[in-house]
Amino acid sequence: MDTSASDKVLARLKSLHPVEVDLSLERLYRLLEKLDNPHKKLPPVIHVAGTNGKGSTVATLRAIAEAAGHRVHVYTSPHLVRFAERIRVAGQVIGEEEFTTLLEEVEARNDGDDITFFEVTTAAAFLAFARIPADLCVLEVGLGGRLDATNVIDKPAAVGITSVSMDHENFLGNTLGAIAGEKAGIMKAGAPTVIGPQTGEAMGVIRARAADLGLKPQVFDEDWHVLPHLKGGSFRYTHGRCELELPAPSLAGEHQMINAGMAIALARAQKAITIPDAAIRAGLGWVRWPARLQELSGTQLNALLPDGASLYLDGGHNPAAGQVIRSFLTGIDPVERAITLVIGMLNRKDAKGYLKPLAGIVNHVIAVPIECDEDPAEPGFLAAAATDVGINGIVAKDVPSALKMITERAHPERPPFVLIGGSLYLAGNVLRMTGELPA
Repeated sequence: MDTSASDKVLARLKSLHPVEVDLSLERLYRLLEKLDNPHKKLPPVIHVAGTNGKGSTVATLRAIAEAAGHRVHVYTSPHLVRFAERIRVAGQVIGEEEFTTLLEEVEARNDGDDITFFEVTTAAAFLAFARIPADLCVLEVGLGGRLDATNVIDKPAAVGITSVSMDHENFLGNTLGAIAGEKAGIMKAGAPTVIGPQTGEAMGVIRARAADLGLKPQVFDEDWHVLPHLKGGSFRYTHGRCELELPAPSLAGEHQMINAGMAIALARAQKAITIPDAAIRAGLGWVRWPARLQELSGTQLNALLPDGASLYLDGGHNPAAGQVIRSFLTGIDPVERAITLVIGMLNRKDAKGYLKPLAGIVNHVIAVPIECDEDPAEPGFLAAAATDVGINGIVAKDVPSALKMITERAHPERPPFVLIGGSLYLAGNVLRMTGELPA
């Protein structure tokens, strides 16, 4: 798909406010007023914040609502390959021509005023959503919550806060409590609120905010529960008298059952649309969310590995993501299969914190550079970080070279298990290589 037209507009928009992140709502409110306040003309909104799991929760919620026959607008970030992936209008990723036209309209209405890149693209999403009928709109917070550009919805149909952990400390604060306070800023008086798994410090801050608003949130393992079955790959969701026996979501990893629980709790908490239990079951079966423990098969990268090798892709990039990956990888028999992590990360991420949970599970780490306009970590730094936490770390010039190295060193009777991870930028680069573009 040719994205050159929208890319040119996006490049111009980046120059309006060169600071990458400047959390505020004043600039966006001014632009939305010029656009005749499209954020006030949306279908019922479910707003989701958190550090880990919010994207998977949004994807599962969308799948459930669409399985019930509803038209759903969805706004997510970041994208993997194409910026337009962030805006899904009534079930479909926005078309390139339509996206370019919207961006140009918003650019013209803004008339050169100071505005951040994320604010102006969020305004474009709201404009798209306001013009096309739908039954539900699901918004994923971009960064934080309280001052995030998505936090201009006065009366959401429901609010969700997934697990909060350390990330983006330079913008949100250097304590878990400070970060939780920013996430809790999306809660609104009168809006049903669902809370995912939290540590004590984060939970205390969220409860205090809820109390100030007169809310009684629905809390994981207090009000709603997820019980994975040891056999059969299914799980049980319970909330009061509601008890559902459900198939495991199609997204890999036991943690996805908790994310599915979040989506189910939100679907049941909102009262704007009807979602029967049958739609919950159906939605869990076809939910897709690229680069979240996504298995790759039949691609040009798979062809670089020995027969029988497994290749997975994940965009998680913080210590909590490392814990999730560890849980996933514990199901791999270390006697039968050697596990290699091909890693690329940004400099601002906690590489050792991400890698430490993988010590004793991952046999080798191969660090590669990332093609992006951010500040990627040097592969040598990542390899040293792996060695420091007890994993053998080496470097390769790129992902294909790393896979060839794995093949050269593979045991003839033990097909390797390979995970490419550490960055959504790296994940996007891999999806470009394979041609498996998010749709």
